[in-house]
Amino acid sequence: MNNMSELRAKCKERYEKKLSRPRVVVGLGTCGIASGGDRVMKAIKEEVAAKGLDVDIDFTSCIGMCYREPMVEVAIPGMPSVVYGDIYPDKVPQLLESHVVNKTPVYEWAAIQIPGDATPLEGIDIMEKAPYYEKQVRSVTSRLGRTNPESIEEYIATGGYEAIEKCLKMERQAIIDEIKKSGLRGRGGGGFPTGNKWQFVYNTPGEKKYAVCNADEGDPGAFMDRSVLEGDPHAVMEGMMIAGLAIGADEGYIYCRAEYPLAIRRLNLAIAEAEKHGLLGDNILGSNFSFRIKIKAGAGAFVCGEETALLNSIEGQRGMPRVRPPFPAVKGLWGKPTCLNNVETYANVPNIIRNGADWFAQMGTDKSKGSKVFCLTGKINNTGLAEVPMGITLREIIFNIAGGIQDNKKFKAVQSGGPSGGCIPAEHLDTPIDYDSLAAIGSIMGSGGLVVMDETTCMVDVAKFFLNFTQLESCGKCTPCREGTKRMLELLQKICDGEGELEDIDTLERLAKVIKNSALCGLGQTCPNPILTTLRYFRNEYEAHIVDKRCPAGVCAALLVYVIDAEKCTGCGACLRACPSGAITGEKKQPHSIDVAKCIKCGACITRCKFDAIKKA
Repeated sequence: MNNMSELRAKCKERYEKKLSRPRVVVGLGTCGIASGGDRVMKAIKEEVAAKGLDVDIDFTSCIGMCYREPMVEVAIPGMPSVVYGDIYPDKVPQLLESHVVNKTPVYEWAAIQIPGDATPLEGIDIMEKAPYYEKQVRSVTSRLGRTNPESIEEYIATGGYEAIEKCLKMERQAIIDEIKKSGLRGRGGGGFPTGNKWQFVYNTPGEKKYAVCNADEGDPGAFMDRSVLEGDPHAVMEGMMIAGLAIGADEGYIYCRAEYPLAIRRLNLAIAEAEKHGLLGDNILGSNFSFRIKIKAGAGAFVCGEETALLNSIEGQRGMPRVRPPFPAVKGLWGKPTCLNNVETYANVPNIIRNGADWFAQMGTDKSKGSKVFCLTGKINNTGLAEVPMGITLREIIFNIAGGIQDNKKFKAVQSGGPSGGCIPAEHLDTPIDYDSLAAIGSIMGSGGLVVMDETTCMVDVAKFFLNFTQLESCGKCTPCREGTKRMLELLQKICDGEGELEDIDTLERLAKVIKNSALCGLGQTCPNPILTTLRYFRNEYEAHIVDKRCPAGVCAALLVYVIDAEKCTGCGACLRACPSGAITGEKKQPHSIDVAKCIKCGACITRCKFDAIKKA
């Protein structure tokens, strides 16, 4: 234990020295790299070398403001640190010349300004005054965008591995009791109490037990787990170690989809560094506790997010759910008692142990404690990652943090919980974000994806999109999911094609309820949710498709008719030249017309018309 004290002191000393130097930090999470962050890093290195600037160059992970990537932080000791957004290689010379050389920040490019006297050592949550973060908390995401994710020293300097050190001095039951007291619920699905799950595994006899991390994030528009793994891999590992210590496991697996190569690389690096420092492996910190972590790269099957299918995949079998009971806590990986939680759940554990259960429980609501990380996507101005206290409303997330709807369009719905969740209309925008409140309106928390839709979205088409996804991802093991999703998808396609009948709505509802009650696993049981919620809140759109043969949002191609407004048409011929099917005719400088029979509804004419003369009816 004394060696850990010495190591922590050295790490803090080195980190303080780093913070005392001028530095330029580039965001190199997946979102930053996809936006060109690696090219920005190259440009910064070249410019610093060319000008001979006395400044350190570093990188960090996603800070959450994905809509402003690529992002660069410039920190000069004694001055406020500024995080800049939309920094591309052509902006680098001016940025460095102004901020580094002339000590004059380019405030018109700034996304966040951090006080000069605030450092991660004094409290990593130092962005609370930035508008994007005003209603957020930074617990699981506290190091994201603030530390180097590939540096174990920075993790240790900011409190890392204090929790496992503390737990090594505690009784195993005391650790479980602390997690129970915190009220932490699983952050990957239905919200099962984490402490209770650990207790079940602890109570199950067995010489060999496992702790498994579900990092198979497959929801469309979801990247919470990826961001945490890329930005703070040691926190997830430390949470797994604490779980292993509590339940009596000496081995853990992280099941991460292969589409996350950066997360896997940083996890492998973190495992190697932890083993090097005696924080992972045999006799951790001189104790009798040994724990090792292995990574299993999954092939990307959505069904492998279901815990028993995931365990089958680790074992080398086809990713298909098992019949339960027995549950994994009794008979899990290779038939041994297994604790299985997701990335965010494990990442919460070190903070709970370090700060105490009461600290965590004071956030959130009576039955949903703590904070939750969400991915904000869809028709919003600020797409990105946000961590909020449980109990915040959907309205606050969408209109305060996410910046409202793009192009000032009208909000229509938000899909929570991915393909397993529901579509929530405007009338429920003031619903608190917690497990029970979302369930009451037909949705779920899920892993934390929020897809926002505006007035141009067809809700029948949305239901079809999500059902198409789950139908393709169905493993095919059970009849309700395999056959039922196919039949529901056929009915939705029929309605979108303008061939639906009113009785199809009743058939959809009946099928959805049967599948929900009889499917083998969570994928099948929850896949009807998008249909049930759109029927519940947007039945009028289904009826319009069927009765009026009209798509109110103008999305379903089979129900669209393109028409030219003769009063607006100048006869310029742009639409005529753009039409690939020859459906548009007309003389020059005379109003044109569209032959509905020939029109393939590609939309090329609308794109080319400069006079807003072509409409979808």
